[in-house]
This record gives sequence, C-alpha cells and structure tokens, in this order.
Amino acid sequence: MSFQVRLRLLPSARCLFDEPIQVKVSGLRSRQVVALRARSTDERGVVFSSSATYRADGSGEIDLVSDPSLSGSYVGVEPMGLLWSMRPDTLHKKFQIKNSLNPHVVRFSVHEEEGEGRMLAEVTNERILIGDGVIRRPVREGNTRGVLFTPPGRGPFPAVLELYILGGALSEKRASLLASRGFVVLSVVAYGHDDMPSNIKELHLDYFEEAIQFLKKQDKVGSKGVGVLTISKTGDVALSVASYLPDVEATVWINGCCANTALPLYYKKSQILPALMFDLSKMIPTESGANMVKNVLHNPLAEENKATLVPIEQAKGRFLFAAAEDDLNWDTKAYMDEMVERLKHHGKENFESVSYPGAGHYLEPPYGPYCPSSFHWLAGKPVLWGGEARSHAAAEVHLWKKIQEFFRAHLSVDATQTIAKL
Repeated sequence: MSFQVRLRLLPSARCLFDEPIQVKVSGLRSRQVVALRARSTDERGVVFSSSATYRADGSGEIDLVSDPSLSGSYVGVEPMGLLWSMRPDTLHKKFQIKNSLNPHVVRFSVHEEEGEGRMLAEVTNERILIGDGVIRRPVREGNTRGVLFTPPGRGPFPAVLELYILGGALSEKRASLLASRGFVVLSVVAYGHDDMPSNIKELHLDYFEEAIQFLKKQDKVGSKGVGVLTISKTGDVALSVASYLPDVEATVWINGCCANTALPLYYKKSQILPALMFDLSKMIPTESGANMVKNVLHNPLAEENKATLVPIEQAKGRFLFAAAEDDLNWDTKAYMDEMVERLKHHGKENFESVSYPGAGHYLEPPYGPYCPSSFHWLAGKPVLWGGEARSHAAAEVHLWKKIQEFFRAHLSVDATQTIAKL
C-alpha cells in the first residue's frame, strides 16, 4: 500500500550542491515498476524536471547506486541521473541560481507506472550552495565589484580570484562552493554591475590587479599568490592576468580562447593586446530555434590575427587547461592544443591539460541540470552549447575535483602571513 512506500536520500536530504546523494526506495511490491521523478524551479521561475522508470528487486527495493533506469530521461545505472537530466519546461533555458544564499531545492517522488501515475512517496532535497560557517560579503571597494567568500576557521587558506565578466550577471555558485571546500574566493564582475557602465569598449588589467591586491590583504589568506578561475570569454582575460601581472600562482582555464577576444586589453593606460573579433553573420540557425556560433570567431592562428594571442609563455605560475571536445560555442580543443604546443616550444612545463569527449561548453560544478542551449547575450539569440548529457555530467564531476586538487597543489600557503595579518 502507498503509505508503506518510503523514499530516502542518503546520507542526508540536505547537502552541498556538489555532493552526490544515494536515492533509495523501499516498501514496493516485488518487481514492481515505478517512475521516479525530480522537479525543481530556478530563480526565474522556470521549472526543470526529469523522470526515469525503475523495477524493484524481489524485496520491493530500488537503489539508484546499483539499479538501472529502464527508460525515461536517461537509461542505465546513473546514481545522479535524475539531477543532471532535468530539462526546462521552456526551450533554451539555462538553470539559474546566481545568489549563493538560495538553495537548489529538488522534489524527488515515486509514482505508479500504471494508470494516472499516482504518487506513492515524496522527499525534498535541499542542495545548498554555501556551506555552514562560510561568510558571504558583497564587495565595493575602490574599483572592485564582486562577492567575497571566506571559509570558517582561522586558516590560513589559499586565495582564488574568479573572473565573471560578460553579460552583467555574477553567478556565485563556483565561488561559494570553493569557499565551502576551504578557499577564500573573490568573484568579480568587471562591468554590467548596477553602478558600472555596461557599454564599454575596452578592458583594463589594472582592475584585476586591484582585485588581486584586495584579495591578498584578507585576514585569512595564507597563500603567497592567488589562483585564478575562469570559463568562456573570461578565459582569455585570465591568461592575460597570469601573463602580465605578478602574484598569480595557478590559473584554471575552462573552454576559453587562446587569444584576447571581443575587446582590446589595456594595462597602465596602454593597449597591450588588440581584440580578436567575430562575425555574427556566420551564425547558423537550426531547427530547434537555437543558433550554431562555433565559427563566428575569427581564426586566432591566422597571420593577420596573431597579435591577439596572449603571451602565456611569459607567465610565472602554473596552468590547468580544460577543454570540452564538443564545445559548440567555439573551437576550445584547438585553442588548448595551440597553447600546449606553444608552451612546449618555449621549453615550459608549467601546465597540465585535460579534454572531455562528449562535453559541451558550460562545464560547471556537478549535479546541476545539463544545458544544451540558452540565450547568448552577445549573439542576442539562443545558441547551442554542445555536448551529450551523460558525458557532460561525468566531465563536470571529474573537472570539479581536478580544480580543487590543482589549486591545493600549487597555491603555497604560509601560516606566518595569516598570523601577521591577524
């Protein structure tokens, strides 16, 4: 009977966004076939949902860690499949939780497969973005605009600067989760903030230099330099930060470009890199209503564009390059290969690289809904991001762990620095 059916989330129904859970059902009839569903609403009110069919064992139990989905949003053994396979009820929407104080609330439920799918059990999973004791502080100091996240405890902690520039929307998810894992993280927005001009024609490295100095001064920071974390357009900005500015020990570049794109780059009031431009007329519409934009950006390796390449060979710190092989935003894997070959040519060994077959552009902290397409602020239309959901989800799990290991290995922490500040 329905009141006997139990749906459990282990070890707890409340967890960090990037933590896996074990979904278990008990109290079903032997070999009963049921539908498991997940449903969530993002900050904009867009509903995301998934569904998968499972068969109970002889004892009337289902365990998503070991039991396969027979049909639905995914098939096979996928313990977290109900989360990453969730899709929006409206086309071309990306799941959005920008403010880290808002949890990702997911309702899991079990339904009879026959008839009208009567619900047998339900449980709510609260997936928080900011760990207990992490301090979140909006920053408006000098020219710096962003949010600072500080872990609980005295430290010392390594420091990471997350670059979030274009589109005027600061997402706190990466920064707050990294802080929950023991890093002091400053996530900055360069323009599009409510008191900053949005229609700018150039970027200035001085802004990021000021942000780095602000971050280094924080009481609990013990690293001699900082790490830099970035994705997409900010990838080339991070390369320039690492190549031209001091105090950068480790840089994580995810699905970016090897050249300075879209806006000329200045430092100390002088232009240091011209902009690699794009041609939006090369967008290709598809039947889904989303556009293919992979070939919109000019070729950075063409002779006339080589002045836009970021001189990463002069960087003192280490790099982690991560490329999705099915990125449809731009030719990420080719850009990564160019940087690897250039560093090798200069006798450099200060890098590691990883590529992910079947992954698309938006590689984020794991267990969020996979995004195949959404609105692109520059194109002004929905675009395809690429990837296949299962492969993309697996890539996110691997990369998120890799990022943390990379920063821990290469951000040297000196306890005496923290003591001196305190």
